[in-house]
Amino acid sequence: MSGNATFNLADTALVSVAHVDAPEVVPSSRFDEILAETYERVGAQSGLLESLAGIKERRWWPEGHLFTDAAAAAGAKAIEASGIRVEEIGLLIDTSVCRDRLEPSSAVTVHNTLDLPSWALNFDLSNACLGFVNALQIAGNMIESGQINYALIVDGEGSRYPQERTLERLSGPDATMADLFAEFATLTLGSGGAGAVVGRHSDNPGSHKVVGGLARADTSHHNLCIGSLEKMSTDTKGLLDAGLHVSKLAWGDAEERGWLDADRYIIHQISQVHTSMLCERLGIDIAKVPLTFPFLGNVGPASIPITLSREVESLNAGDKVLLMGMGSGINASAIELTW
Repeated sequence: MSGNATFNLADTALVSVAHVDAPEVVPSSRFDEILAETYERVGAQSGLLESLAGIKERRWWPEGHLFTDAAAAAGAKAIEASGIRVEEIGLLIDTSVCRDRLEPSSAVTVHNTLDLPSWALNFDLSNACLGFVNALQIAGNMIESGQINYALIVDGEGSRYPQERTLERLSGPDATMADLFAEFATLTLGSGGAGAVVGRHSDNPGSHKVVGGLARADTSHHNLCIGSLEKMSTDTKGLLDAGLHVSKLAWGDAEERGWLDADRYIIHQISQVHTSMLCERLGIDIAKVPLTFPFLGNVGPASIPITLSREVESLNAGDKVLLMGMGSGINASAIELTW
């Protein structure tokens, strides 16, 4: 298969990538304490988040901290790390799932906060946990068409509010085992921000070339995970099974692209079960997969760039790096970088 599902770029690079951590560490044991009575009443085992999902803790932003605050802070770090001037940025994409409002876009607030030029096109891009990866492709296409010289991609996520609402419901006297399973995935979420500057490889010595990538979709599974800031209901097993299937479809061209011997696999961080099964299904050496979910949880579309940002110091020039993710809906994507 080819067409829109596969793309290659000639002169696009990741110039910088950065992340910001939310300050409040929230251990899974705190959730267990809140849900203790519910666990006992429905016959569930305490400690599922750590024993099954492998998530020991996640982070929260302080009350009142906006998602756009997180996105802008990460964007500022990425710009500083890139060494470029804000006047050179021709595109801003905010890929956050979490939104402070429906309108206007989150991008306009980030654009204003960072004092980007009036000629910098700005908009939101939403595609569950794959937004950041999709934005990298869009930015590359605009750079190679000559429309812009640099793009800034940002993301800001926060799990405090949805998790507090979920804990309120699940600790109530009417909560059932079915409710616990349906909202379990919400408790695996985390908070954080990420930013990246994308430019021409030829103009930025030491930058990291974006080689290309591919995507596959099976949207018959669009009802397996339905979420808002108030509540997220997930068929956890159904989503896992379907996601692994679509990921396998996307991985069909891996041998041809030389992806089976990558030096690092930056996989969207969901849980221990997901990571282990994905690596087994695709034949990936799990020793090459850095993990952030144990202490950050699932930070949505910020997960891949946050994990990559944490790996920057351990990567060597010439390393083959795969950015891989699955988004509820379901979509699966992979992008190759030469570091």
